[in-house]
Amino acid sequence: MIDIVGILADNILTIVLITLGGILISLGVHFVPVGGAPAAMAQATGVGTGTVQLAAGAGLTGLVTAGFMMNVTDNMGLIIASGTIGAMIMISVTMLVGQMMYVYGVGCPPASAKVKYDPITKDRQDLYVSQGTEGHGVPTASYISGIIGGGLGGLGGSMIYYALLSIDNGLPEAKFIGIASIFAVGLFFVNAVIPSYNIGGTIEGFHDPKFKRFPNAVLASFIATFLAAIMGVVAIGGM
Repeated sequence: MIDIVGILADNILTIVLITLGGILISLGVHFVPVGGAPAAMAQATGVGTGTVQLAAGAGLTGLVTAGFMMNVTDNMGLIIASGTIGAMIMISVTMLVGQMMYVYGVGCPPASAKVKYDPITKDRQDLYVSQGTEGHGVPTASYISGIIGGGLGGLGGSMIYYALLSIDNGLPEAKFIGIASIFAVGLFFVNAVIPSYNIGGTIEGFHDPKFKRFPNAVLASFIATFLAAIMGVVAIGGM
């Protein structure tokens, strides 16, 4: 018989870290400028792909860099910082390449239709928005927002990964890392899908009116991640 109460009592901090990681991922998704199919046709601001794909891409990169750092040091701060920076680099490069395609390939200037002036540069944008579109490209505010979102996602993902690997069990290291990685990736997708329903399509970043919806997604992610953390800790700890 698995001592469920004993396992949970020994891993309270792990459950807290996993839950916090899920909340950070959920919050981070709202910062990432997602344009979906309209952005792919330069008819909306953001990167031309879905919320889950962008968030998961940044988060998985963060997990890889955090995993690499764990081979170098046991310092929790350095491991989590590595995951955060890895995710930020990934999303930054993605937005930069997309920006080059919009500007030099399609020939449209980065401009948002949601706000008249860019919150960062204070440059006027409505003059450059093509008629019948919601903007195009990745304006400065959206780019900065995306970097913040990628950082939060990488921070949350690496926090979950590190917390899982702190669980004490008798598994060989290779199997333990594999199981922890699968669970961390699964939780990342869960906390990327929940905000995507909350956003409902496209979002430009922290200046988008849809950003104000984030408390609903954060609450839902808190509940989902907390329950998943309990199940994951019991399952891994009981092996």
